[in-house]
Amino acid sequence: MNRFDQSEFEHPGGPQQEEGSRGQDDGDKVGRDGREQSNRDRDGRNKNAGDTDDREDNEDEAPEDKKKSRLSDIISWLIVIAAAIALAIVVNNVVILKTVITSGSMRPTMEIDEHVIANRLAYLFSEPQRGDMVFFANPDDETETYVKRIIGLPGDKVEIKKGKVYINDAEKPLKEPYLFEKAEKLDFGPYYVPEDSYFMLGDNRNISRDSRFWDTPFVKRDKIYGKALFGYRVRKMESAEY
Repeated sequence: MNRFDQSEFEHPGGPQQEEGSRGQDDGDKVGRDGREQSNRDRDGRNKNAGDTDDREDNEDEAPEDKKKSRLSDIISWLIVIAAAIALAIVVNNVVILKTVITSGSMRPTMEIDEHVIANRLAYLFSEPQRGDMVFFANPDDETETYVKRIIGLPGDKVEIKKGKVYINDAEKPLKEPYLFEKAEKLDFGPYYVPEDSYFMLGDNRNISRDSRFWDTPFVKRDKIYGKALFGYRVRKMESAEY
């Protein structure tokens, strides 16, 4: 007598039922996968559409941004130029004085057509000294600017004997190694320099128009514009011929 495994009778149709369940599960899975894929495709399309809109917005904004950038650059350059001009004005009117020598009265120290820079602030915290070369207003005509050398200080007695300068009745004349040539043997003075004033002479003593000849022989302290620092010559550039 054939014996059968009891398990075949306890689960009639067992294999078929399991296969059916698996088939149903596979179907559900395929369905879910399809829906998920559809959702992903839809999300992808939405994202692409959003990216396209962003690119279009960026393209619309790009020209406007460029205009703003150019305007900002122009404003920055205008500020720099304005600051440079303001600084130049301040320097030229407060710090330095630039002038061109037009006479030979200060030769050989300053030659005709030489450009000279003077420091306007040189005497801000100190007093002018004997021997300083200074720019000042001509005491007979303050519209003119002169440059001479300070010889007499406030309170000094200045006397010129046979072309030599004597300060305060000194036995020996003032040493003047800067003179262009030996001064003519002429006498001037004595001059008594007032307080807050100075007596001026040119280095080219024989042609200089200075304190010896002015109607007002002394220069006031507040009429001194600055102390000469250095000079330089500007060479003319000749045009080339072809």
